[in-house]
Amino acid sequence: MSLRHALLGLLAERPMSGYDLTKVFDSSLAYVWSAKHSQIYPELARLRDAGLIRQVAAGARGRKEYAITDAGLTEVRRWLQETSPDRTVRDESFLRVFFLWLMEPAKARDYLRGEEEYHRAKLGRYEEIASSPASEDPASRSARITLEAGIRHERTLADWAAWALRHLGGRGPRRGVPD
Repeated sequence: MSLRHALLGLLAERPMSGYDLTKVFDSSLAYVWSAKHSQIYPELARLRDAGLIRQVAAGARGRKEYAITDAGLTEVRRWLQETSPDRTVRDESFLRVFFLWLMEPAKARDYLRGEEEYHRAKLGRYEEIASSPASEDPASRSARITLEAGIRHERTLADWAAWALRHLGGRGPRRGVPD
């Protein structure tokens, strides 16, 4: 998924400013896709230049509100219907797990405890979001379905980290790596 299509999809619901879009990423898309403030604003300029969005309002302190254009709506629908998702997974935390054998046992256990705490904390945040009342419009229903995927994902990773901690064993570094 690209940031471009995420922004188009969000703007298909209603016009928003870069600040509004950042808040939506932080509060609802964070469980499937992240974007920083510094990534959103340049992409909005590219979308505007490509004719996929247009500025519809301006406010104090340079606030600009954008709406999707017909071309933008066509593009996000094309992306949804005609392309396959990129399922490439690159997660540095799992790369580190692959090399836990290079760490002292206590440090490896600390790392896995940290992973469990991280995922339990994210799970708590997502469950808190899910406990809030939501409207029943199509966009809200889709967001809730996606939130459920985030909840299940974080629960699974937290449970996995606890399992990994139990199965780590107490051996130190191997394969000729000095203690």
